[in-house]
Amino acid sequence: MRLENIESKVSVFESAFAGGAAGAVTRAIAQPLDVLKIRFQLQIEPIRSGSKYSSILQAISSIVREEGVNALWSGHVPAQLLSITYGLIQFSAFEKLSQVCQKSDPQFYLTHKHALNFSNGAIAATIATVASFPFDTVRTRLIAEQKTNKAYNGFTNAFKLMVRNEGTGSLFKGLMPTIAQIAPHAGIQFAVYKLFAENILTRIEFFQRANTMSAAIESSLTANLLAGSIAGFVSKTAIYPFDVVKKRLQIQGFQQHRYSFGKQMYCKGALHCIRLTISEEGLLALYKGYGPSMLKAVLVSALHFTVYDEIKSFILRIKY
Repeated sequence: MRLENIESKVSVFESAFAGGAAGAVTRAIAQPLDVLKIRFQLQIEPIRSGSKYSSILQAISSIVREEGVNALWSGHVPAQLLSITYGLIQFSAFEKLSQVCQKSDPQFYLTHKHALNFSNGAIAATIATVASFPFDTVRTRLIAEQKTNKAYNGFTNAFKLMVRNEGTGSLFKGLMPTIAQIAPHAGIQFAVYKLFAENILTRIEFFQRANTMSAAIESSLTANLLAGSIAGFVSKTAIYPFDVVKKRLQIQGFQQHRYSFGKQMYCKGALHCIRLTISEEGLLALYKGYGPSMLKAVLVSALHFTVYDEIKSFILRIKY
């Protein structure tokens, strides 16, 4: 039995469960890196000695000293809701799209599998992004505020105040640059992961899973972690500037709660934000927070795909 035939036996519900669980696990572990990334992205001043945040270790020390250890998990509730919702929809949609493509034309699917992984991943991620985006915006606001000058008393309060004071549209600030980045990001991520996990690493005996349920060669836990790390690095590097722009758009109308962090940026849209960022801070400012973001991307991508595939493999072993 071929591996793709085994995977087709995973139901949409099982894919959704595995994707949601993978999102919850990775978010709990990686949240501090997300906080660091966002704080760096929102800093207008150069990231150098004398600035509010000048390095990863200095930023951690500053946040813990000024706001407490819990600040490293700021916005964790909406972040978990974001990750679970996103993972649930993304993986179930990807599996469903892959199954449809495989059943429609098996030969075409095998011949163009990498291209289909890219397109299916992009479509699935776009759907998941739109559905989970309000959680992302609220999470960013909770991370952006200084805990000694709170604007919100938690997730529910933030959600209510944003809708009341700024309208429902405030929950979707930064959606367009997000969609512009998420489609190629997820497409690259799925394509690179599948390429390494199913085609490259499985040719090496060390990365092959022992005691599989059929004659098909399956990737091991180590192979999935490595493939996920590579996928996270490549995809995040390709689209990172869009992430910076998204975060800066999400705090528009919220700047009065961030004066203690230094200079604030006021922009009217994605293109205006890009122009202001480059003119005031230089081209490399579009990669602010790249260090913690890359650590997070590698960790999250590795864990997300690995936990998902391990849960899916476990479900298949129980069924068959």
